Amino acid sequence: MELLNKKFHFIAIGGVGMSALAKYLAERGAIVSGSDMNESKYTHLLEQKGVKVSIGHDANLIEKDMIVVASTAIKETNPEIIRAKEYGLKIYHRSDILKMISDEFSQRENSYFIGFSGTHGKTTTSGLSSYVLSKAGLKPSYVVGGIIPDINTNGTFDDNKFFIAELDESDGTVQKYSTDIAVINNMEEDHLDYYKNGFSDIVKTFNKYLSNKPEQIVVINNDNAGNNEFKSIYPNYNYVTFGLNNADYVAKNIQFEGFGSSFDIYFKGEKIDSLKLSVPGIHNVYNALAVYVALMLADVDISLVREHFYSFSGMGRRFQKVCEFNGISIYDDYAHHPSEIKTTLESVSNAKDDNQRIVAIFQPHRYSRLQGLWNEFKTAFDSADVLITTDVFSAGEDEIEGVCSSIFANEIEHKNSLYVSGSMDECADKIYPLLQENDIVITLGAGTITKLGKLIQNENEKV
Repeated sequence: MELLNKKFHFIAIGGVGMSALAKYLAERGAIVSGSDMNESKYTHLLEQKGVKVSIGHDANLIEKDMIVVASTAIKETNPEIIRAKEYGLKIYHRSDILKMISDEFSQRENSYFIGFSGTHGKTTTSGLSSYVLSKAGLKPSYVVGGIIPDINTNGTFDDNKFFIAELDESDGTVQKYSTDIAVINNMEEDHLDYYKNGFSDIVKTFNKYLSNKPEQIVVINNDNAGNNEFKSIYPNYNYVTFGLNNADYVAKNIQFEGFGSSFDIYFKGEKIDSLKLSVPGIHNVYNALAVYVALMLADVDISLVREHFYSFSGMGRRFQKVCEFNGISIYDDYAHHPSEIKTTLESVSNAKDDNQRIVAIFQPHRYSRLQGLWNEFKTAFDSADVLITTDVFSAGEDEIEGVCSSIFANEIEHKNSLYVSGSMDECADKIYPLLQENDIVITLGAGTITKLGKLIQNENEKV
């Protein structure tokens, strides 16, 4: 579809994924509007691009010649949805719009559509790729699931040959796309509200995705068990592997220093390069290696991007420093799957000083995830000195009997586990007195817990 001058209207335009698409389209030359219940940094960024954002939902915002895009959280009773249907308009999912964008881009000669997917790491890898290309002056177009620091955006259009996108597997929509280079960070059991048969359904979804363009290059983490199971079932794709041991591209001689690292890159046994990072943990070594390999295969001159791997400070909500007071540092992390949580906490544990405590504050995201991965969550917090669990963020789900934060906090075999109930304001009031000088506090989850760090800081300012 030709996007220039088309009229798009986004219902719940303030979401991180929706706003990235809206910004891209506005810069592409489309006429973009949207509505949301609240102002946010995302809506403000869009208004700066000339997007008309309405606070509150109103049927009169819908016009008969619009392409209407709705968040999955929007109910059929929404007045804008009702009016769009009265006009006979199709309601598009954000994945449909990303497909329109990527299909238009792929029609260009000598272009590269690089899609980053997997249970964990897709926001960081897509963001890192977009960041280093941008800082090198290579002007990529991109749509990612978080704000890229220093660039301060989650999406942009540029008339060049690179298009970077984060591809979401949570609802199966990853299978809509046809990439030139598919980066698969990992495959693990997750999103069990959608994947009723567990991992086998995830494998089938990724096969449908890759089968859209079987000749594409598949850059895949060779150290992940789920990836290897996938490769054993579907061995005929054009795989290029990366990892720490047996792979085409290998990271060796890894050195950690504080919250940064350095490592050498080997290709088929020969050293070809070295990288330095300023973000913590072995998972970020994997992330950087994945991006490095994908960009090499997209014919990027690595000498232009190499230095920018070090200046990348991580994506918004990925171990993002919120505040510091009284010797206490508070970080916010989107991790909401046991593997993500375990990796984040282990990374911090390996980097911290002996006199520092790790205080993990966990808000379970969805009852279905907490139920389906209950035992995995019970072992995810071993690296934390203190674990504080708040009430479940339901994300619109109904409660499940016997699945709640108080039971989890009591059942987990952790040396110092607490349950704190109430709103985030109430949690901040209860948690602040528990903190000590030199604590590293990490809020973990995909819900309202992101507000907690600032609220705890506010408690300190009341003293």
